[in-house]
Amino acid sequence: MNNEIGTRYDPQNIETKWYKYWLENDYFTPRNDGPKYSIVIPPPNITGKIHMGHALNITLQDILVRFKRMQGYKTLWIPGEDHAGIATQTAVEKFLETKGKKREELGREKFLEIVWDWANTYRNTIKKQIMAIGASVDWSRERFTLDDGLSKAVRKVFVSLYKKGLIYKGKYIVNWCPRCKTVLSDEEVEYHEHDGKLYFIKYPFVDGNGEIIIATTRPETMLGDTAVAVHPSDERYKHLIGKEVILPLVGRKIKIIGDVHADPKFGTGALKVTPAHDPNDYQIGRRHNLEFINIFTEDMIVNENGGKYQGLDRYEARKAVVEDLEKEGYLMKIEDIKHSVGHCYRCDTVIEPMLMDQWFVSMKPLAKRAIKAVEEGEVKFYPTRWKKVYLNWMYEIRDWCISRQLWWGHRIPIWYCQDCGHINVSETEIEKCEKCGSKHLKQDEDVLDTWFSSALWPFSTLGWPEKTEDLKIFYPTDVLVTGFDIIFFWVARMIMMGYEFMDEKPFKDVYIHQLVRDKYGRKMSKSLGNGIDPIEIIDKYGADPMRFTLALMAAQGRDINLDINYIDNNKKFANKIWNATRFVILNLDDYKEVPLDNLKLADRWILSRTQKTIKNVTKAIENYEFNIAAKAIYNFFWDELCDWYIESVKPRLKTEERHLVQNVLVKVLDTSLKLLHPFMPFITEELWQKLPVASESITISKWPEYEETLIDNNAENHFNLLIAIIRGIRNVKAEINIPQSKKVNITINNEISDEDKLYIKFLANVDNISISDSKPEKSANAYIDSDIEVYVELGDLIDINSEIERLTKKIEKLERDAEKFRKKLSNKKFLEGAPEEIVNETKEKLKNIEEKINKIKLLVDSLK
Repeated sequence: MNNEIGTRYDPQNIETKWYKYWLENDYFTPRNDGPKYSIVIPPPNITGKIHMGHALNITLQDILVRFKRMQGYKTLWIPGEDHAGIATQTAVEKFLETKGKKREELGREKFLEIVWDWANTYRNTIKKQIMAIGASVDWSRERFTLDDGLSKAVRKVFVSLYKKGLIYKGKYIVNWCPRCKTVLSDEEVEYHEHDGKLYFIKYPFVDGNGEIIIATTRPETMLGDTAVAVHPSDERYKHLIGKEVILPLVGRKIKIIGDVHADPKFGTGALKVTPAHDPNDYQIGRRHNLEFINIFTEDMIVNENGGKYQGLDRYEARKAVVEDLEKEGYLMKIEDIKHSVGHCYRCDTVIEPMLMDQWFVSMKPLAKRAIKAVEEGEVKFYPTRWKKVYLNWMYEIRDWCISRQLWWGHRIPIWYCQDCGHINVSETEIEKCEKCGSKHLKQDEDVLDTWFSSALWPFSTLGWPEKTEDLKIFYPTDVLVTGFDIIFFWVARMIMMGYEFMDEKPFKDVYIHQLVRDKYGRKMSKSLGNGIDPIEIIDKYGADPMRFTLALMAAQGRDINLDINYIDNNKKFANKIWNATRFVILNLDDYKEVPLDNLKLADRWILSRTQKTIKNVTKAIENYEFNIAAKAIYNFFWDELCDWYIESVKPRLKTEERHLVQNVLVKVLDTSLKLLHPFMPFITEELWQKLPVASESITISKWPEYEETLIDNNAENHFNLLIAIIRGIRNVKAEINIPQSKKVNITINNEISDEDKLYIKFLANVDNISISDSKPEKSANAYIDSDIEVYVELGDLIDINSEIERLTKKIEKLERDAEKFRKKLSNKKFLEGAPEEIVNETKEKLKNIEEKINKIKLLVDSLK
């Protein structure tokens, strides 16, 4: 045992050292013969640094993996990164723009070389950041969504689904991002409220007898109108169904049709129908066999179908169309309106619904089993409310557009024969047409949606489609830890693909973790400048305080409002762990193992409390109640072990009892560091190595087992009573300004043991303990219950009357403070508008003040 220990906790000196040690000894590879436990990491995108949400996600997974490893499970935690098609290509294009270059100028091959360099650089950066957090992932099994094995899996899945008729190509309305030049799935479109305009436009009847007025937010799209729709039961218009109108500015004759999608309450109740540029109009167009007229190029420039407006971008066209409508007398009025507008989730550009040929996956057949699995509890969500969110989306699931007009990603494994037109689909590169033998083949230019490859992550990372040993042992995985924002992007699709290709669920549990917000409850963003960089936090405070803070705040169903001060507080907790362990180590000079016999009250108390803490922490981690587990070990270590047990045994370390006390301290400290290890891996390894019971590494040590024989409720109740008495004496001293270091005399109305007296005298700094049935003159109540009364004898230590006057004024001030908080909490605007964290903090402050008022009132009463 190397019991040399520094005087202060210095995370920078221990974290790199121990992570290197763990890697060198392969502690993160599966090594036990017990039951298996596996997790796949949600792969970070290779578009930049990890953020605090990643830090939370990684911390919670690492707690589970380290916990299970110590419990003897054969654990595997697979790391990896996602190629992030749109995001990465966009980032690289922006980088090239700063160099005055465009990807089209470079060509596909050269551009992809540059992106691969980018990917390798950022993958390495992300890996270092994950290591800095302390993640015990098996780096020997690191995967990337574009590596050879995963690419093979992607092609196999595509071909399989295609041959089953579940992948098809069709011309449908899709979400088009003109900035990224690609299609987006419905889930990749983010909707924001906009201040817009509602334009009321006259469409004159062909027979010249009047007009119908429509209302639209996008007048430029009228260039592609092929009908006007009204609700079939709308009394104002149903007699007009079948009548023709002239499309203003264009002159095209179009019909008035009856369709239930027309909302009588919106605008005028009459709807212009542009089937090629609106998803709802597209459905109307299909139902009524309307013409589909596309009026935009992929750059959102009006094309040849836009007549005189050809060459204008969509916003220029809007302005020109509105001016011409007004000039020619078609524009009735314009109203201000707030409406929801779709944006690209990556570049924030307003998307355009476009009619395009794209590849789709038919989702309803795949969804059936994935719905049943969650309904019947085969796959469970934590917190449970996410089950309903998942199911609601799955019941209404629409086909998934999987083609993307990008160069970076998995190229669609389709080859078109230029001679016979046959579509060839293959898992491997092909040189000739399977139908006519022609070598004139052209591969589809598009790539697959990034989420297509990540949907296979739980089994592709384990080696599928090969029948690997890892796949046999570790699939299905045990839990997925992820954020709520990708339940539809990723979680649902993994469940569907797991059942389709493995005939089994991909994971048993889905833990949806919290969103990390700033201290005011605002979402962290670049625009607000309120982001917190986890690596900067680690450099300043250490990984352990950051990890412990995130775990402590990870209450199920509640977002985390993160204040840097909380991390600073847990740096103090790390210092407490360090100093307490240092005290024990420095008092183990002549340590030898002895049986835990002839235990004193404090020994029995701490050993019993240790067992209950083992039980509480174990149960909480198993239930994904990370905050409850962290709070349990925090309270035990700081309050019970440090503040009470260690303080109580200091005198005994100088007596013949020292070996017994040393053994109790080592046992409890060994257990405490192990319970803390999943949360704070670095400091616990550093300190545990210095204990006389340490072996190879705390990482592979045995998780503490609950020992029923050490539970002693009588000892707990008795010692807790002594704690209450000692606190009462200390409180009296504090309230009437007697230094804690000054000895006082006390009176107790019942006989107590000599051992009890020793604890009270040492821990409360008491000189003499008198036994008497009556309360002494000039004394203050320290503790009173039905069995025992304890008084602090004040004598000439204070002027009683002056002290009563001072305390009365203090009560009055506290009452004024309390009243401010009561008013705040009775204010409906505050309760509804303030972040939940602030409201709870205000309630806690009021509670603390009221408790303080009651204590001082009791003290004043006793002085009187």
